Amino acid sequence: MSETTAPSEREWARLPATPLQRRRDALGALVLFACMMPSTVLYQLSGTTGEPSPMWVTIVWAVVMCGALAFRRRWPSITALVVAATYIVGLEVGAQELLFSQIVLFISMYTVGAWVTDRRVVRFVLGAVIGAMLIWLAISMVVVATDSEVRDDFGGFGTQTAMLAFMGIQLITNLLYFGGAAYFGAHAFKSARQRAELEYRTHELEQERERSAAQAVALERVRIARELHDVVAHHVSVMGVQAGAARTVMDMNPQATRDSLANIEQNARTAIDELHHLVGTLREGDAEEEASASASTVDISQLDELIAASSVAGLPTSFDVLGEQRQLAGTVSLTLFRIAQEALTNARKYAGPDATADVRLRYLDSVVELEVTNTGIVPVKPRPGGLGHLGMRERIAAVGGEIEIGPRSRGGYLVRARIPLSTPVATSASSGATA
Repeated sequence: MSETTAPSEREWARLPATPLQRRRDALGALVLFACMMPSTVLYQLSGTTGEPSPMWVTIVWAVVMCGALAFRRRWPSITALVVAATYIVGLEVGAQELLFSQIVLFISMYTVGAWVTDRRVVRFVLGAVIGAMLIWLAISMVVVATDSEVRDDFGGFGTQTAMLAFMGIQLITNLLYFGGAAYFGAHAFKSARQRAELEYRTHELEQERERSAAQAVALERVRIARELHDVVAHHVSVMGVQAGAARTVMDMNPQATRDSLANIEQNARTAIDELHHLVGTLREGDAEEEASASASTVDISQLDELIAASSVAGLPTSFDVLGEQRQLAGTVSLTLFRIAQEALTNARKYAGPDATADVRLRYLDSVVELEVTNTGIVPVKPRPGGLGHLGMRERIAAVGGEIEIGPRSRGGYLVRARIPLSTPVATSASSGATA
């Protein structure tokens, strides 16, 4: 089967015979030749085939027929034509075998129907063989019927009716014989094509399964990378700011230094806890679907703590919730928290020492919206190597939302994420929420 052609397409071709199949063909031809020799002797002893020819004639005849059959799956059309021609010539010159020779002829015709891909060639070759055989049979019958030596006793049948009945039986037998060879050959070809199609579809399914597994691994790696980036970047950023503040006021204000060190310790513990939970989730193969999807214990309910930590870390941050609060799916809640976390982390890194931030969580009619703005410095060009924006876009795309990231017209920076809600609220509630 071709790697690029499906068995259902017209261009499909049956694979060539394997070396094992060719060896079996040669062995089968040898067995048939071995069977034809004692059968020839039996036919000569029975005296049912008329005047016998020399034994060497039958041997040569059998060698040609069986020798051609050894190549039946390599050159099926040529084999069938050679066997048919040899069969007719041999019987005309007095070959004394009528059993295994007909088996050889049947197999050669069957092979044409089973192994030739071009069905037009099949119809031509089988039509030529069957037509030649029927014409030869008709001529033989006419010769017998008009032979003066057998006219009186009707070729040994006694009556004309008996002879005609015998000829009718011969005609029906030959039609069934040739029709059977053509039918079984076509059925074998159809079965081979169906089997090849099944193998082709199975191969396609295996490839699709491998692609799906590779995509799942890639998506999981991206998800883990996002989680690690969000956990490490946020907490390390806070620890860096606190460490710098502690170093600055160490001599002048020991209490402030202790507070900064306590915040560093708290952020380190929180980061370790989240990393432990992430690793634990990855190691549990039978975890709940929601827990596996999030691989985190944080959600939108912890925004207050995030805002407080941001303010303590040196970025004064306000937080407002607008609208009627509703229960959010775990993945949506985690996504909003991580986006707020990343936006505030970036503000602490790049907005400058005098910047402030504002976080707004809006519950609208059919969406929940998170908006994080800051009043800090906007870089002229994006800084190379950052993965925060990419992670936010990937997270929001995973839950079917949209995100806007960029500088504001009146200064500062804006991150606005909108995620559809599965259960919208009434219009009146929505109006009150957005007022």
